[in-house]
Amino acid sequence: MPDGDLYATFRPRFALIAGAITGTVFVVGCIVVALTGVGPGFDTGQRIAIIVVGLLGGWLVELLVNTRAVPSPQGLVVSNIVRRRALEWPEVLAVHFGPNDPWVVLDLADGKTLAVMAIQRADGARGTRAANRLVHLVELHGEAPETPSSSPERH
Repeated sequence: MPDGDLYATFRPRFALIAGAITGTVFVVGCIVVALTGVGPGFDTGQRIAIIVVGLLGGWLVELLVNTRAVPSPQGLVVSNIVRRRALEWPEVLAVHFGPNDPWVVLDLADGKTLAVMAIQRADGARGTRAANRLVHLVELHGEAPETPSSSPERH
């Protein structure tokens, strides 16, 4: 694996496509309803409220599709929906990606776990390759001894 690809940012593909379609349909739909809707009591305040709801929905979808994990030789920065956490490689003890897991989960040295929503089961083989690359990075940079649990489970 070339060095440049090893540190490529992890991003979910399926979530990006589904989110772009869903967000666009939702926002455009709300705007169309707000601008063309008619009926008793359908006033300017209601039109504005529908547009605001559409924009808030679009913003929430944006948060969902902007999940990512950025590896570097120093560590991993995981950006999930509303939280961002920077980890040094020795903090990551194991990478789990079981057959029923929606995304990768990291076991951390502080006893906690951290979901990496950027590597998703919905991405199929691409998600599995990304999980394997993350395992390789943890093994390459981590100080914890290699254990069988550090390999993602496959089925």
